[in-house]
Amino acid sequence: MARPESLSAPESGADAVPRPELSVVVTLFEEGATLEELHRRLTTALEAFGRAYELLYVDDGSTDGTFQKLERIHADDARVRAVRLKRNAGQHPAMHAGLSRARGTIVVTMDGDLQNPPEDVPRLVEAVEAGYDVASGRRAARHDSWGRTMPSRLINGMLRRFTGVDITDFGCAFNAYRRDAVEPMLGAIGRQKFTKALVLSGGASVVEVDVGHAPRQGASSYTPLRLTRLALHVLAGFWPQPIQTAGILLGTVCSLASLALGVYGLVYWISREDFPGPLLLGALVVAVLGVQGFILALVGEHLGRIQRVVEHRPLYLIDREL
Repeated sequence: MARPESLSAPESGADAVPRPELSVVVTLFEEGATLEELHRRLTTALEAFGRAYELLYVDDGSTDGTFQKLERIHADDARVRAVRLKRNAGQHPAMHAGLSRARGTIVVTMDGDLQNPPEDVPRLVEAVEAGYDVASGRRAARHDSWGRTMPSRLINGMLRRFTGVDITDFGCAFNAYRRDAVEPMLGAIGRQKFTKALVLSGGASVVEVDVGHAPRQGASSYTPLRLTRLALHVLAGFWPQPIQTAGILLGTVCSLASLALGVYGLVYWISREDFPGPLLLGALVVAVLGVQGFILALVGEHLGRIQRVVEHRPLYLIDREL
């Protein structure tokens, strides 16, 4: 039977063995064609690195036989764990499913599409071992179309502004985290996109690490509409109280404009002894808009409080777990 997500590693036989130094969480969606190459390159890089590790693959509701291949990989390698979600929940809920089960002191996250080379995992881990909470992957030579890179620059700019963290690439999912920096944010990861931005917004220290980036094989799932929705999500999720801010701005501007028009109308009336009816009517309309702006800010505050209280539905349901 499908089970909802948990906020900590579930009780299982895996808990009886010592915790590994390193967990690598890989989110997968329709990656059956490249999964075996991904696993081979990951294990080669990690065995050469010499840290005790586990691989935690999260199948985000694939229909191309990805999980069947994971079953075979798991049977051959005890360091491999796998989770299959009941349906496609999206990259960030899938990442939550992996992070909440990861047992390593350091956790690396990555997509399974091989755009980021698994051989760069040790460089990210070494950056965290040097004393940072987060090693932020930076796609220094990004191989994406302008339709992806331009919106990405806009979103990165917004996240730098809203989080106060001056890093280049918030959208890169190839990162390493100290476990105790991630755990306090598990309740928000998945519900908010941009896991790295959430962790950094809590005050975690960060260093950027250049990572490789290969052209994507096949079409990207990020359409212009989806990128637009992503930008709106950033505004709603990271801009502190956006409705309140818009309402206060509207109310302030309209109130000042109404005051200016009203004063001008009265001066005009007194000096020319001609009642400026349309002008004062316009001032009244603008004043009403100002009041509506402040009401909008108040409504936004109440909506924000309601959302935080009632948003308890599960991010995903677990279909199978190995």
